[in-house]
Amino acid sequence: MPENSASAVRKEPRAPSAPPRDHPALNRRRLLGLVLLVAALGLLALASLAHGSNALSYGQVWTGLWDRDETQASLIVWELRIPRTAVGVIVGAAFGIAGAVIQALTRNPLADPGILGVNAGAGFAVTLGVGLFGLTGITGYIWFAFIGAALTTLLVYTIGTAGRGSASPVTLVLAGVALSAVLNGFSTFLTLIDPETFRSIRSWGLGSIARTDLGDTLYVLPFLLAGLIIAVCLSGALNSIALGDDLAASLGTKVVRTRVLGIIAVTLLAGGATALTGGIAFVGLMVPHAVRWFVGPDQRWIILCSAAAAGVLVLAADVLGRIIARPGEIEVGILTAIVGAPVLIALVRRRRASGL
Repeated sequence: MPENSASAVRKEPRAPSAPPRDHPALNRRRLLGLVLLVAALGLLALASLAHGSNALSYGQVWTGLWDRDETQASLIVWELRIPRTAVGVIVGAAFGIAGAVIQALTRNPLADPGILGVNAGAGFAVTLGVGLFGLTGITGYIWFAFIGAALTTLLVYTIGTAGRGSASPVTLVLAGVALSAVLNGFSTFLTLIDPETFRSIRSWGLGSIARTDLGDTLYVLPFLLAGLIIAVCLSGALNSIALGDDLAASLGTKVVRTRVLGIIAVTLLAGGATALTGGIAFVGLMVPHAVRWFVGPDQRWIILCSAAAAGVLVLAADVLGRIIARPGEIEVGILTAIVGAPVLIALVRRRRASGL
């Protein structure tokens, strides 16, 4: 042969192929998991309607739901418990989806709106708005929360990519934790030097769903729905980005557009949820981790199941906080932070759950 066998047989480079189709058994497991999550969400919603400083039996809850009148049980269910339960489900879903999107965008399993400073940025902007402009309601909070969330996301990503060309998971986490500490420090400093001015956001800063009414929720809901729609539309592109920017581009994914839209989705979701309830820690970190363990790396299923699982987590923390501290309660953000650390350690130790 004029050429040796190694050089004579030259294979043409193959174009990158799309990820293989899902196995039917995996899809059945995903569907079963989603059904179980929805069932758990329904049971926790019922528990949320029954438990509180004024406990109701499940028979009273049922009667209050269907026979709306001026009785105490009916008023408690419709005026207090239903709005609170709705807020828990909506805000939990928003933080869960925001965490799933930001983990996919950064290819970093440790990313979430709290660790990357998004919640802290939104909270600091709201604190500034209260101090400088006397904001007193959600209609003012939300715009400052959006601005703070967006600027913090961009700043963390800029710091993480400075001089490197691409952001590594470690630098993003370090930048987010450092920036979060600084912004939380400034927020605390402002509230301490003028406690009277910032009295209205004291419990809000702990992550509370108790004082949010249905009108505030309906005001924020369109922004959260917009963020959800963007996240769902990006799910296919996020699957490609998980393979790396170069391979994603070769598969036809517009990487820059996907990242910009992803940042917009995270800003709408995390900013809107933070404006409603303050930052609720670890939801956006724990939930996508756990969901990825049983649905695999497909972002379409991760986003869908994260919405349900995060609602389950927030409602469970809220009901638990009402039960163990009756007739008072423990804020949701405190309980998710207490539960979050050991759960995160357990998840990180599972190799299947810790990688993207």
